[in-house]
Amino acid sequence: MSKEKILDAALIVLVPVGLYMAFIYAPVAKSLGPNQKIFYFHVASAWISFFAFFVTFCASIAYLIKDDFRFDDIAESSAEIGLLFCTIVLTTGPVWGKAAWGAWWTWDPRLTTTAILWFIYVGYIMLRKFIDEDSKRARFAAAVGVIGFIDVPIVFFSIRIWKNTIHPNVVQKGGGGLHPMMLHAMLCALLIFTLLYFSLLIKRVRLARAKRRFDALERAA
Repeated sequence: MSKEKILDAALIVLVPVGLYMAFIYAPVAKSLGPNQKIFYFHVASAWISFFAFFVTFCASIAYLIKDDFRFDDIAESSAEIGLLFCTIVLTTGPVWGKAAWGAWWTWDPRLTTTAILWFIYVGYIMLRKFIDEDSKRARFAAAVGVIGFIDVPIVFFSIRIWKNTIHPNVVQKGGGGLHPMMLHAMLCALLIFTLLYFSLLIKRVRLARAKRRFDALERAA
């Protein structure tokens, strides 16, 4: 059985488990009520966006060194997946924020740097659309993939760099004060979203390579 099929089979089993952990197993937070449940999807999406952009960063460096389009395909595919999950972060965050802070959006350092991150990778995708030559497109995109990643650690450490942030820090020793059952549900969500990322990456890279072969055949015809 291929790695892709193993991942898909694991997700079929684990997704219902994750939903059970989030909505039934984990207790309802007294302060936020059911709105807190969005936390499991929000944090897991943030983790995947960071990880996906890290993969784009590494694949971009590999392309610049080896000039191999296989790395460009990985960088592009991972950036698209990262942007998708970053969009989920920016749409689920305000729902949680409205319940927690009474506002859909604030210019808090964590929120602001995350919005900047989203625009960076929107720019990455747009750049790829506007350049026709394969080598030139891959080189420019790789440069953005490397430089753009600088914002990821800024986002992650923003709640430590700027002390006046209102964003909670749950990624710390002891789970940031989370109830143990909430921590279990969050760890389960992180595992499932990670498997989902790799499943999507395999499919997207295969599509990118098929398109590259098709374009080569079209140019040769």
